[in-house]
Amino acid sequence: MVTKVLKFISREIGGLHEAAYLLGFFAILSQILALVRDRLFAYTFGASHTLDIYYAAFRIPDFIFVSIASIVSVSVLIPFLMERIEKSEHEAKQFIDAIFSIFFFLIAMTAVVAYILTPVLLRWLFPAFEQDFSTLESMTRIMLLSPIFLGFSNFFASITQVYRRFFIYALSPILYNLGIIIGITVLYPILGINGLAWGVALGAFLHFFIQVPFVWRKSLFPSLNFRPKFAIIKQVVFVSLPRTIAASSNEISELFLVALAASFAGGAVSIFNFAWNLQSVPLSIVGVSYSLAAFPVLTKLFSQGDRKKFLDQMIVSSKHIIFWSVSIMTLFIVLRAQIVRVILGAGNFNWSDTRLTAAALALFAFSLVPQNLLLLFIRAYYSRGDTRRPLFVNIVSAGFIIALSYSLVHIFNTSLVFRYFIESLLRVDDLSGVSVLMLPLGFSIGVTITMLVHWFIFELSFRGYSSRVLRSFFQVVSASIIMGYATYLMLNLFDNVFDINTFVGIFLQGFLSGIVGIITYVIILLALKNGELADIFVTLKKKIWKVKVVPPDTTV
Repeated sequence: MVTKVLKFISREIGGLHEAAYLLGFFAILSQILALVRDRLFAYTFGASHTLDIYYAAFRIPDFIFVSIASIVSVSVLIPFLMERIEKSEHEAKQFIDAIFSIFFFLIAMTAVVAYILTPVLLRWLFPAFEQDFSTLESMTRIMLLSPIFLGFSNFFASITQVYRRFFIYALSPILYNLGIIIGITVLYPILGINGLAWGVALGAFLHFFIQVPFVWRKSLFPSLNFRPKFAIIKQVVFVSLPRTIAASSNEISELFLVALAASFAGGAVSIFNFAWNLQSVPLSIVGVSYSLAAFPVLTKLFSQGDRKKFLDQMIVSSKHIIFWSVSIMTLFIVLRAQIVRVILGAGNFNWSDTRLTAAALALFAFSLVPQNLLLLFIRAYYSRGDTRRPLFVNIVSAGFIIALSYSLVHIFNTSLVFRYFIESLLRVDDLSGVSVLMLPLGFSIGVTITMLVHWFIFELSFRGYSSRVLRSFFQVVSASIIMGYATYLMLNLFDNVFDINTFVGIFLQGFLSGIVGIITYVIILLALKNGELADIFVTLKKKIWKVKVVPPDTTV
């Protein structure tokens, strides 16, 4: 039985849409668990100072993960691994041992230094949490286990994805969220708030451990090499360092936003994170799934020098990302209150928390299309071995997001006209703590500008990309506007049908309104003979859960 389970988990998936939809399906499962996790947090703590501390404790471990673990990220290692596996698995094993050894010592040393410096760093980042500093310090130190395990998982994921074992990779985030849920439901009652941190560490361990059996079976499990080959390490570092700096710049901008939120009223960090997590659901399902599925294909096509097929693959991926992202963005904006109330509106999460989170979600939603396309653009650059242009653009973007957010907060607090406009637009004029909304607004504007710059640069390299993608974009936007209007009309209609003061009533109002909107969307696109919708119907007919396992390609 165990052998059958492992064989099923380790099956190879072929085809862009099949792989993307498989990853998307498991991303949905992972995000369902993430929503359960957030509902448990909202029910237990609400948008409170206690939960602010929990989210603040993530910042240093997350920064370590992004800045150090990105050295062995999937985007960096896959091209190196593919090149060596084509020659022999023995050469691939030597490469794996060399890179893992240097990474092991680097991540361990960084974690130890961070453990020692935690008090200094936290006092500098979160001076507003001085009264609860010991709690923040202990949680942060426990969570330092997280970047170690996630870094190892990142390393192993490169191996599983080279062999197109997307099933294994897709299970990892599910287990990560499961560990956090265990922390809330089991460890918190026993260990107090530190139990939440231990839940994060447990989830990170499970994220890593699920990938071990396949790597072990392929005889590619890394061994520590105390005499690493510095020529190999130099190659990887040369490619990964720009990516690491780029990723770190994004993390710094997020760190700034959270630190700025911590200076607001209690609960601001929680509001920001709840909205961030909700908007991350379509990001994980659409952008991450398509970019992950496309990356090995793009790498192979570019290494073969087939620029036409490379461009065709990018256009297909971009069109499908836009197809899903624009429609989801529209539904998120129109149904924001229903989404937040259904997912988070329980226990200590009150009506004011709901309205602020819904407003923040709407502002984040405007950047869903840019965020998803950015993931694809960045992986396209990395598949070509180009790390310099994403580095430059991302550094400028991070600085722009920080400057925009800080400026918007300042303008919001000093300009009554601007403040009244924002509060009236988002219907939060009777609430306190509205200044936190300037953070998602600054983020969305900054990300949109970054995506446009990436698009422009890509168009310069691959002429014809924009014209072919924009035709589909305008179709989808037109259909989405009509879908949003239909959904809004249904909301008003069902407002008088269901008791929206109950969970069932608000759920049915939002769900049925969304269904009517989606049906409208599909009908319009069918009338327009939209190619992406036709592709989706063809892919679903293949029954991707029964897709035949692709035999190993001996040339890979």
